[in-house]
Amino acid sequence: MEENKSKVTLHGMWASSYSKRVEIALKLKGILYEYVEEDLSNKTESLVQLNPVHKKVPLLVHDGKPVAESQVILEYIDETWKNSPRLLPEDSYERAQVRFWVSYINEQVIEVMRKVLFQEGEAQEKAIEEAREVQKNDDVGLLDIIIISTFGSHKDYHELFGVGIIDPVNTPTLYNWIESLKELAVIKEAEVPSDRLVPFLQMYRQMHLQQAANT
Repeated sequence: MEENKSKVTLHGMWASSYSKRVEIALKLKGILYEYVEEDLSNKTESLVQLNPVHKKVPLLVHDGKPVAESQVILEYIDETWKNSPRLLPEDSYERAQVRFWVSYINEQVIEVMRKVLFQEGEAQEKAIEEAREVQKNDDVGLLDIIIISTFGSHKDYHELFGVGIIDPVNTPTLYNWIESLKELAVIKEAEVPSDRLVPFLQMYRQMHLQQAANT
């Protein structure tokens, strides 16, 4: 286990895939850290003071210095704690490719998944088809942390909507990669139980649909 260079604190939220990315990275690196669970409707004073621009999770605090935004935090962790496993490749071209796919997932795939969660009927069916098309590229399997934090709960989405976005027939490489990652002890430790996540997603979806209907 990597010895901490100083105190590390992570402000996160249990259902946030972005927080989960940082949590997994810290565990993979063997970094001891204090975890602060944030209620996003009543954020701690520390979070607001240390992340005054966005006031969002995740927020990493290392030796009193805040680092915000999940991708920035992941790269900071990799540059600060150089022990194995390295989160980014040493080769500059390979590193650029990883950053490209991270951007692709963040900007396109997650946006499509939001559409699936927050729409109904015909619009939701269209979003599901779009999600399937977006996820056909096999190369995303290289991005372990991003993949498992983004897609690790795909079976819960299946339970919620009655239709699968990721499955062994339409997206076999991605499906098998996720299943392999879920066997790792670190991933199992960070996994959110379905009986907790599904009711949260149902509540969050209904709240969003109600807000949309009132506007």
